[in-house]
Amino acid sequence: MKRILISMALAAGVMTYAGGFRVSLQGVKQLAMAHTSAHAEDASVAFFNPAGISFIPSKLSVVAGGFGVSNQITYQNTSTLQQTETDNPLGTPIYAAVAYKVLDNLSLGFSFSTPFGSTIEWPSDWEGKEIVQKLELKSYFFQPMISVKLAPWASFGASYIYAKGKVDWTKALTIYNGQLNLLDDSATGHGFGFGFYFQPDEKWDVSVAYRSPVDMKAKKGKATFMVPTSLLPNFNGGSDNFKATLPLVDEYTLGITYKITPKWLVSADYNYHGWERYSKLTLDFDNVAAGNQPNDPTILVSPKNFKNTSSFRLGTQYAFNDRIFGRLGWYYDETPYEDKDFIPETPSFDNYVITGGVGFKFNKFGVDLSGAYAMPKSRTFSNQNIKFAGQAKADVFYFGLGLSYNAF
Repeated sequence: MKRILISMALAAGVMTYAGGFRVSLQGVKQLAMAHTSAHAEDASVAFFNPAGISFIPSKLSVVAGGFGVSNQITYQNTSTLQQTETDNPLGTPIYAAVAYKVLDNLSLGFSFSTPFGSTIEWPSDWEGKEIVQKLELKSYFFQPMISVKLAPWASFGASYIYAKGKVDWTKALTIYNGQLNLLDDSATGHGFGFGFYFQPDEKWDVSVAYRSPVDMKAKKGKATFMVPTSLLPNFNGGSDNFKATLPLVDEYTLGITYKITPKWLVSADYNYHGWERYSKLTLDFDNVAAGNQPNDPTILVSPKNFKNTSSFRLGTQYAFNDRIFGRLGWYYDETPYEDKDFIPETPSFDNYVITGGVGFKFNKFGVDLSGAYAMPKSRTFSNQNIKFAGQAKADVFYFGLGLSYNAF
């Protein structure tokens, strides 16, 4: 029993749009400029820094948007040279936010986003089928916030985070001629965020923000063992419950925007992600002895060995006139684990990304389009914990459409 589950990784089935399973797609305008954060033109700043809503130039601002993410992972067995490709569906991260200036120095806001999650689907008979065949992760962040202007040029903001999530993971049980599915659609977690936002003069925007970790706790997940009938007594009749916690990591962000001319601005961001929290994953089954702990055979501990990472971002915007804006960007995002810890349910790479887009203003309405092309660095790996080795590479492309309305 230990052998069939030794490589488990609950909820880690995510094609990475950022290091680990973080999805950096929370603003179409921001993505076009490398997903930089020091922009307080509308409510889309709410996710990046709650303090920024104090500097939105209207009393009421509403934004919404979504992305399409096309990604494909290719695995090659270095002994047989056989290649396997994923058949992932189009990812569709979305976001929305609203901000309202209650008083001149007090603003309230709300952000909805999907900062972690995606789906990865390998062929059912591929070389790593006992690790993962298909895995879907969804997370939803609901984030109310408040911001106070400490001075005409400085503000402080804070937010509360309520998160809900779903994991649906299927893998093969080859020696039992079966499959295992882990499902939980009621995982929840809590967190917070806070930040400072500064506009010392008309040329500068400075954003300093922190978003806390969120522990997504699956308290009563369902494990379904699809094995021959004669083996069901060994698997608690084919069904069991499990508990687990998946850490969604914290993030520090420093962002700066400088207006070189009234029409031309440049932005830069530095992000630091606390992936070391994901050093291991523990699954606790109610009854099935599928674990690897000598004092409790129902508990399975799998090493992950993630490390903290950084992202570096640089973007620019040029206003061709009062209605049309052009945007470009570039960023680099580190993978959170070394080659020896590569896992196909979280195929992460060192990632270079180029971004671009255009924006249109029609009085109070704004329409933004963005696109990005990622160039993940291929890697050769040998993970002895799960006995899996080979080469992997990825192709990723994003596009997005965002709408904004600064009412009054």
